[in-house]
Amino acid sequence: MKAKSTSEIAWRPDPSMIEASNLQAFMRFAGVADYDALVARANAEHGWFDDMLLRHVDYRFYRPYDKVIDESRGAPFARWCVGGTTNVALNALDRWRGTPTYDRTALDWIGEKGEARSFSYRDLDRAVCRCAEGLRALGLGRGDVIATYLPNVPEAAIAMLAIPKIGAIAMPLFSGFGADAIAARAAVAGAKAIVATDGALRRGKPTDTKSIVDEAVRQSPSIAHVIVVRHTATPIAWRAGRDHWWHELLEGRAEESQTEEMSADDPYLLVFTSGTTGKPKGVVHTHVGFPMKCIIDLGLMQDYKPEDVLLWMSDMGWVVGPMLVYGAPVMGGHYILVEGAPNFPDPDRMWRLCAERRVSYLGVAPTTVRTFLAQGSDPASRYDLSALRIVISSGEPWTEDAWWWIFDRVGKRRVPILNFSGGTEMIGIVMTSVVRPIKPCGFNAEVPGIGADVVDESGRPVPPGTVGELVMRGTTIGLTRGLWNDEQRYLETYWSTWPGVWHHGDFASRDAEGHWRIYGRSDDTMKIAGKRTGPAEIESLLMATGHFAEAAAIGVPDPVKGSALVCVAAPKPGVAGDDRLAEAVIETVVHGLGVPFRPKAVTFVPELPKTRNLKIMRRVIRAAWLGEDPGDLSALVNPDAVDAIRAARQKD
Repeated sequence: MKAKSTSEIAWRPDPSMIEASNLQAFMRFAGVADYDALVARANAEHGWFDDMLLRHVDYRFYRPYDKVIDESRGAPFARWCVGGTTNVALNALDRWRGTPTYDRTALDWIGEKGEARSFSYRDLDRAVCRCAEGLRALGLGRGDVIATYLPNVPEAAIAMLAIPKIGAIAMPLFSGFGADAIAARAAVAGAKAIVATDGALRRGKPTDTKSIVDEAVRQSPSIAHVIVVRHTATPIAWRAGRDHWWHELLEGRAEESQTEEMSADDPYLLVFTSGTTGKPKGVVHTHVGFPMKCIIDLGLMQDYKPEDVLLWMSDMGWVVGPMLVYGAPVMGGHYILVEGAPNFPDPDRMWRLCAERRVSYLGVAPTTVRTFLAQGSDPASRYDLSALRIVISSGEPWTEDAWWWIFDRVGKRRVPILNFSGGTEMIGIVMTSVVRPIKPCGFNAEVPGIGADVVDESGRPVPPGTVGELVMRGTTIGLTRGLWNDEQRYLETYWSTWPGVWHHGDFASRDAEGHWRIYGRSDDTMKIAGKRTGPAEIESLLMATGHFAEAAAIGVPDPVKGSALVCVAAPKPGVAGDDRLAEAVIETVVHGLGVPFRPKAVTFVPELPKTRNLKIMRRVIRAAWLGEDPGDLSALVNPDAVDAIRAARQKD
């Protein structure tokens, strides 16, 4: 057995896998010799790659596009498939009518208690049509934002397909959010309605989700309708005229419903992500953009096929949820939607489901793998995982022990681990493909057409093996069309560092053999359990209590979650920084953002380190809390604050 090194090849594809891959089929169609030639031409002839792929996969349009890309306003505001009309529902459901796919399984659902439901494409299409007609009966339609605050139940997929079918915009929310987080996003989006459950189960514990929604709606005057899915039979408060039972809204509706003809670049999906400052950012995706990027990343680069059984236990509020709901059916695939956690009610639940359902295509986050590693799981000795052919991963960088555990102990060095890294804004920038060898924890390919690169502070490419900033020098059909109603913030956040270059905010490197590594965020943004979270949103909750003069939220390493939340705050004069206040901080964060954001620790200090223009230095706070070298402190107006954090940390 080879030594476990991250600089050597750990897996190589055999010729039969390469020959049968989706990527090889596309390269034959496009008339290119190999992947390097594909990337070179895609980067040089902007739009050629996307035009060829649209034709190859037969993406459906009501009216064909006149021009594949219009960059007259520059790369940040590129328009795709100009003049064409389509709808994601046309490509996910309507196109399969009258074909063998229509009677194949589209979706299997498994509840936390073991309940199961199955939907063929015919079943799913009819349910989506009934939902679309129900939404129209409420006066909802083109351009309206409709939020979904749902656990992984079949109605989540049905609603998220019905919303764009009527020309509206789906806004999936993380199912663990508190009322304040929901209200903040609803306010940004001007949401007209929200779909929720009466209650939910989280590791066997019931949650009254309807009461959370009621509190959020009280802060959200734009929301006129609350649609409630009966899931746990939880007693709930009811407001006549505003609240509607899902089953009553759909009852007796027609099983055929018109799909709205939309401009290809019209928005249909609004997914929120957070930055280091300010309110949450609403990332806008379109009827041609997001579905095609799912095809590029999952289908082309990572070889998802219609005959695969796909399982990825993820929340709908993270971009992976919409990838399943829209990506799998656009490719005619079969996916499993699972309510609850990978390791509850039994510790190896995810692996048991893989064996029982003959999962061939498994998605995981490194956080999930570390959980199994920490609990001493040995799934391959307990379950038949022979159907597994591919593991895909995203969300955060791998740790070496977790990567080798799943490669050695689960896949027996037979199953490739295909990583991809990008974000809510465009899914993947760099990927791992089955047509190239794989190094542990790494990526072996850039996505064609986007000009991925690693640069220094001046925007110049760095030599192989040097860590720098990950950037895109082009644009992609799947790139967000901006931030919701905030063009200036979009430009400032992503396009202002270097002219015409997308600054992604991840540290990365690329070796001499073309293999990439990602090292995590280069700014203050945290990833808690794989979910990107901005400190400002957490800090605003603390400041709203009235107890603090200033506050900072930082992410610190955690052996299971990868990154955990720590709150460091300076109480106002007369406010005691004691255990009672620490518990109040924890309750405030959980109430506002949900249990997954529960702080690991709360530390009180007299003041936070700040620059001379009074910018709080979170990187310095993090270093001081961890006992690391905080680096250059010459810009601080109060360097003694660093020692105060260290001293407070030692007392905790």
